[in-house]
Amino acid sequence: MVIFDGADGTRLVYHRTGEGRPLVCVPGGPMQASAYLGDLGGLSARHPLALLDLRGTGESAVPADPASYRCDRQAEDVEALRVHLGLDRLDLAGHSAGAAVALLYAARYPDRVGRLVLITPSPRVVDLEIADLDRRECAEPRRGEPWFPGAFAAFERIWSGRATEDDWEAITPFFHGRWDAAAQAHAARGASQKNADAAAVYYSAGAFDPEAVRSALARLRAPVMLVAGEYDVALPPKRAAEYAGLFPGAELAVLPGGGHYPWLDDPGWFTETLAGFLR
Repeated sequence: MVIFDGADGTRLVYHRTGEGRPLVCVPGGPMQASAYLGDLGGLSARHPLALLDLRGTGESAVPADPASYRCDRQAEDVEALRVHLGLDRLDLAGHSAGAAVALLYAARYPDRVGRLVLITPSPRVVDLEIADLDRRECAEPRRGEPWFPGAFAAFERIWSGRATEDDWEAITPFFHGRWDAAAQAHAARGASQKNADAAAVYYSAGAFDPEAVRSALARLRAPVMLVAGEYDVALPPKRAAEYAGLFPGAELAVLPGGGHYPWLDDPGWFTETLAGFLR
C-alpha cells in the first residue's frame, strides 16, 4: 500500500507490485475497490502494476466534496499519481467503468500517456450504443449451461421493461465466461467492495461530452489495446471492434469464450496478451 495526495489533497492509496515503470490500473464498478482486480490473472509476475483505489473506495479516504466522485474529476487523481511516480508518461489501464477515468485522462493529457489498455471498457463515455440484440447474440450460445434458463428469462424481462431488482442479479452469470465457484465467489465479494453513493455521482451531468471525447481519442498517438470477451454482454465483440475503431490503429484482442472479467476466464491468455503489448 502506497499513499499519495489526490488532486484536491484527498489521501489516496495504490497497491504496488514489482519494480520499474508500472501499469496504472483504474478499477470499474463504478467505484469498486481495486481488490477485485487481484493480480490480473498473474500479470503482476510479468509486469509491475499499480492498482488504484479510487477516492472513497478500498483504503483511499472519503473526499470532503462528494461532487469529486465524478469521473472527469477523478482523472485529475490519475495525473496526481503520475507526478507522484515521477513519470513523464503513464502506462494506463481501465477496466469496465474505470475506462471512463482512463479515457478522460487520455483525452485531457494525450502527451502523458505511454500505452493505454482498455479491458472490457464501458461504452458510456463515448456514447457507443449496445442494442438488446447485441446482448442477445452473446447470450444465446450459452443455452447449454445449467443456469441459462433462469438468467435468460431475467434478461428478457429487462429487455421488455418488466425487470425486478432480483432480475439484475440473476443475469450475473452472463458477465463471466465460466460461471464456476471462483467466478461466483468473485461476484459475491463485489457488493461489499463498492461505494454505492459514489457510484451514483460517477457519471453525473457534465462529467463528459462524448463527441469531444471521441474527437480527442481520434488524435491520440499512444498505442492502444482493447480487450474484449466473446460472451461479454456488456461489450459484445462487434461493438468492441467499433470501439477500437475510434482510435488510430488500436489493437483489438477478443478472448474466445470470455466474459467481462477476462483475467478470471483465461489467466494465461490474458497475461500473455497484455504482457506482449506492454513490451
